[in-house]
Amino acid sequence: MDRLPETDLEATGPPAPAVLPTALRAPLGLIAVLAALVVAVLGVLYAGHSESGRVDRWFVLPTQDSVRPPWRTVALFLDFWGEPAGSAVLIAAAVAGCLLLRRPRAAVFVVVGTALAVGTTTLVKSLVGRTIHGDDNLSYPSGHTAFATALALMAALLTIGRLGLGRTASTLLVVTAALVAGSAMGWAEVALSAHYPTDVLGGWCTALAVIPAAAWLVDRVADRRRPGRR
Repeated sequence: MDRLPETDLEATGPPAPAVLPTALRAPLGLIAVLAALVVAVLGVLYAGHSESGRVDRWFVLPTQDSVRPPWRTVALFLDFWGEPAGSAVLIAAAVAGCLLLRRPRAAVFVVVGTALAVGTTTLVKSLVGRTIHGDDNLSYPSGHTAFATALALMAALLTIGRLGLGRTASTLLVVTAALVAGSAMGWAEVALSAHYPTDVLGGWCTALAVIPAAAWLVDRVADRRRPGRR
């Protein structure tokens, strides 16, 4: 009774796996709205700022490197996967995997989801204007954290579609994936003094806001383009 459908069942044409299970649309939609509100509120609070806030100082002084070897090497390794070269490798590998599994809709989802996550963080950065280590280093929200969280969310959603997990298990998997990926990359960014902790929170929430919307959009467009669909 609680199992999510693995595919979209249509009256005509072959069934196509959806990237956003129907049973998760409401909970993920609510999470997306709340996450967007957090991004907006933090953006207003820290607009034009160039130093850490009170909440940031609860965790660490982000103007100083807070890790030393060997953990600094770990932080640099994680940071690399959010850089253009590293992120391109991850996206290419994810798209190739989707195509090998004959899931073109999933491949499109990976491209659209990462593009929306990165594009949204870039736009919000220019609007908020928060900086770190100089006026040219826009920091809010963290693009690295948004990218890592977005990729983890998409992987979780595609795994749910393959396994046909129940609503509870699916929600737990999505939340866990977002927390693990966001926490790991967020720790690296703060440890390397690249972002304030609240930048990381903003990047995490950005991914939570845009990925459900990207999944819904990809499913809707793909379903409309299917042969025999009116």
